[in-house]
Amino acid sequence: MIVDARGHRCPTPSLKLQKAMRDAAPGARLTLLATDPMARIDVPHLMAGIGGRVISIIETDGVLAIDVETPVAPTD
Repeated sequence: MIVDARGHRCPTPSLKLQKAMRDAAPGARLTLLATDPMARIDVPHLMAGIGGRVISIIETDGVLAIDVETPVAPTD
């Protein structure tokens, strides 16, 4: 799933990503597209706080592509 937050400033990219993750399955992979350089800092903090992970951060022509994985559902 692609979450397009290009042109938005902090905290909107992280908020858009959070909203998309609520609808995603546990362990799903999403890509956030953002032009705000703070997303490079904010998204890893967000993912650490919720138990997800950042897979990669790649910047091309001023656009960050941040691949993340949602938290996996706990096993009982």
